Amino acid sequence: MDKVAKTQNAQREGLALHQTILGEQIQRKTEEHIQSVNETQNTGDDGTDKIKDRPSSRGGKESDEEKKKDAREKTSEQDEAHSPVISDPRLGKNIDISL
Repeated sequence: MDKVAKTQNAQREGLALHQTILGEQIQRKTEEHIQSVNETQNTGDDGTDKIKDRPSSRGGKESDEEKKKDAREKTSEQDEAHSPVISDPRLGKNIDISL
């Protein structure tokens, strides 16, 4: 009877020791994974992918600031198209800084 109790006790301690070792191995692998550099996934053949814009938070609706910015850009483009542009290639190349 004494041998049976010792055997069962050794089995319990062995099981606890085994679980402790497995836990330490898992923790070590997790720490290595966290500290390692991971390769990117889903890349194209040459390693480049197209970047997609995120949809706005309002479900695709433009904000007031975006609408105003677009309107200003359109009016500035129209002004440039209708106004004559005069440019001088020598302008800004010779600067006199003497006092």
